[in-house]
Amino acid sequence: MNIYLKLIWAYIKIGVFGFGGGYAMLSLVEKSVVEPGWISEQMFTDIVAISQMTPGPIGINSATYIGYVAPGSVDAAYSGFLWGVLGSVLCTLAVTVPSFIMVLYASHFIRKHQESGAIKAIFSGLRPVVVGLIASAAIMLMNAANFNPNGVTWQLCASIAICVAAFCLAWFPIPYKGKKIKIHPIMIIILAGMTGFILYY
Repeated sequence: MNIYLKLIWAYIKIGVFGFGGGYAMLSLVEKSVVEPGWISEQMFTDIVAISQMTPGPIGINSATYIGYVAPGSVDAAYSGFLWGVLGSVLCTLAVTVPSFIMVLYASHFIRKHQESGAIKAIFSGLRPVVVGLIASAAIMLMNAANFNPNGVTWQLCASIAICVAAFCLAWFPIPYKGKKIKIHPIMIIILAGMTGFILYY
């Protein structure tokens, strides 16, 4: 049961200090669950991909997935379905309850003191930090586990091409019959999945 206590403590810290939303807390999640050896870097990147494609915030989704797989990865005695569900519930509660309490209090406090110069100054300092944390998460995910897990050069080139194409489709509108059309992110995910199936299967 020691792994469950460690997971609870790790996700309480993530819930308390995970400023800036799911992407900003990814580096903190990675440090908390990959460095102790609970899951591999490859498994972590897979969980991040699944968390982004499934409905709900990435921080909560990743907590649910990691809580399910980590106990069985650490100790085979905890590899059953019910042990996984227990880990999912504990990690999800551990990451959401502290945030819920803090947001509940902070919303009341900020509404009461929203004209305060000190509050405005604090937020002025927090905004660039959040951008930096999100940027660090993006850089952290640019690793071999995401782009070249099999060590094959053509797969690396294909992964980079898919990444660049997804960015261009999401950022730049496509001219069509005198109009500019933006591709929906869901369509980009579907196209990327189909491309991956064709190239790597």
